[in-house]
Amino acid sequence: MKYPIRTIALAVALLGMAGGLAALLSKQAQAAPAAAPAEQAALTVELVQPSQARWPQTLQASGALAPWQEASISAETGGLRIVALHADVGSQVKRGQLLAELASATLGAELRQAEANVAQARASLQEAQANARRGEAVRESGALSNQQIEQYQLSAASAEASLAASEAALASARIKLAQTRIVAVDDGVVSSRSAVLGAVVSSGTELFRLVRQGKLEWQAELSAEQLARLKPGLHGQISLPGGDTVRGTLRLVAPTLSSNTRHALAYLALEAHPKARAGMYARGSIALGEQAALTVPSSAVTVRDGHSYVFEVDAQGKVIQRQVQTGRSQDSRIEIVSGVAAKAHLVRSGGAFLSDGDTVRLAAAGKEAA
Repeated sequence: MKYPIRTIALAVALLGMAGGLAALLSKQAQAAPAAAPAEQAALTVELVQPSQARWPQTLQASGALAPWQEASISAETGGLRIVALHADVGSQVKRGQLLAELASATLGAELRQAEANVAQARASLQEAQANARRGEAVRESGALSNQQIEQYQLSAASAEASLAASEAALASARIKLAQTRIVAVDDGVVSSRSAVLGAVVSSGTELFRLVRQGKLEWQAELSAEQLARLKPGLHGQISLPGGDTVRGTLRLVAPTLSSNTRHALAYLALEAHPKARAGMYARGSIALGEQAALTVPSSAVTVRDGHSYVFEVDAQGKVIQRQVQTGRSQDSRIEIVSGVAAKAHLVRSGGAFLSDGDTVRLAAAGKEAA
């Protein structure tokens, strides 16, 4: 059978077009990308919700340690030489304990002279009184004139006054002699000593300085706003440079603020501690009472670039990075002041490995919490 040339050409063209279409479809099938796999979870996490608690509210401050009160021990008698020293800086002393001695030979001689003067004045008084008694006895007989009798009486009164003056001089000599013994005016710790063996002291020269009863206090520097929240009787504690803590009680709040620093001092009486020293600078806190707090585990808070963040997990398992403001911390928990809802589901730990929008897988405990 013979086909027309025109029909054969059409058939060949159709076959060519079919082959080209098949080749094109094959290439498109090869070039088509595979279906995108499911999004991988960045981390397996456990969820936690913020919890309400009542935490003590504290006021943070810093300040120096200083003596509760100091006592200055000075020489009361001048012109005498120090002949003995019985205490040094750091010595624990009791009231009346001997700290130093001054030369007493001169004052001892003055004391003996004053005692002799008293004995002489007492003898003169006895003689004058005897004369006055005899004159009074013969007044009626006229053996002595009234003038003579009155003279005896005046002599007795004068002798009595002389005895009183001599006794006063004797008491003064005894006081001066006693002042050669420099004694502690109260229990305490010697904080400084300017007395030098052999030195001649003047009246009023300070020889020792005591921290009365060994008590120290913390002088916290506070602003006017902080000062208004304080009242005597509140408790607090400070941290010493070595890491030890010392408790104390607020005894006094300064009535005025410094014109230079615009700060006032709060005086916290401290308990005795062997490592506390006057002049130390320490940080501490004063308890103001309890207050409600929204808290999360410390591990749930991540610090980046100086800011605090938590990671909230939504219903689709994606994390939302939220910046929060933190407050107090206690027992591995931290207060969230603002930035997250109380019912939010947060990543308990591992926030440092997450970014905003990451998908996470919930651990068993996290699924139960969700």
